[in-house]
Amino acid sequence: MRAAVFHGRGDVRVEEVPEVKLAADELLLKVAVVGICGTDAHEYASGPHMFPINEPHPVSGHVGPMIPGHELAGVVVDKGEAVQGFPEGSLVVSGAGISCGECHWCKRSMTNLCAQYSTLGLHQNGALAQYVAVPASTCVDATSLGISADTAALGQPMSIAVHAMRRGRLAEDEVAVILGAGGIGAFLTYAAAQHCKTVVVSDLDEERLDIASKLGATHVVKVGGDRSVADVLDEHGLIPSVIYEVSGSAPGFAEALSLAPRGTRVVMVGLQNGDAQIDARGLSLREVELIGTNAHVASKDLPEALRLLASRPGGWTDIAPLALSLDDLVEEGLRPLAERRSTRIKTLIDPWTTATRKTTN
Repeated sequence: MRAAVFHGRGDVRVEEVPEVKLAADELLLKVAVVGICGTDAHEYASGPHMFPINEPHPVSGHVGPMIPGHELAGVVVDKGEAVQGFPEGSLVVSGAGISCGECHWCKRSMTNLCAQYSTLGLHQNGALAQYVAVPASTCVDATSLGISADTAALGQPMSIAVHAMRRGRLAEDEVAVILGAGGIGAFLTYAAAQHCKTVVVSDLDEERLDIASKLGATHVVKVGGDRSVADVLDEHGLIPSVIYEVSGSAPGFAEALSLAPRGTRVVMVGLQNGDAQIDARGLSLREVELIGTNAHVASKDLPEALRLLASRPGGWTDIAPLALSLDDLVEEGLRPLAERRSTRIKTLIDPWTTATRKTTN
């Protein structure tokens, strides 16, 4: 089968690779669509960081060239003898994160923090291929939702957004502020707008803000424009209960803390590089909560993510308008993402197409 294989920094090749071997607890999927994200682009441009190319991964055991791809949808073509359900032909979405089910965290439904956690496409061969084997425990059958495989492939990043939203304990009568509207920020905007009436979104990009409005943001703010988020909050008499910092930038984190009034919950969605200086005394006296969020709990977050994806009138072609071929993965997918010049919020890959195609709902 054909697959995109990461060999090292700036070295991803489309190759013929051996057929996938199926374990007893796995599904064999004919991959329909795969999303790529900033993590994939970061690995391509400056890795390996997470990819176990030079040293065996302590959980998966993988070492050497690896097939990326952790945002996937596919059709069941076979299953291991221990798998229940998932009939042949089912459209399936995998959350990609693999947990042990036995450790302290797994027993408390915190599988994303599993002591033996690993991820398809990050720590072992993933879905940028024509077929992939995935643990059935990571999967949800999306057949009954009536969505396309292109939409289903957005399930994993939407699930990340759902988990982040839930970490903030957002309630219907609260105000949410989202700093950063690209990628996860876009999905978080839609998820938040389905749970509360007021969502303020800021970003550097006008097109992203336009899409944020279509996703349900009640107020949008261009970073560096005439009005700041603080101005908008003050103008409309809004007091945020939850601030989601999605940009991962130091200025974004500083703004999140500066915006936080008494009793606010600040959810750190974007990962900060290095140390950050905070006024710990001030945060404590104002009872401001700093909340981390990591990946998702597939059994809880992925079904809700797929429900949300199916609920949007008009679908998601504005978020992911095109599906590229494997041959265009680097030049049209990874490289523009790494160089921050991609014009799409989400980039999808179809391992079976020979040319770029429009996505469907």
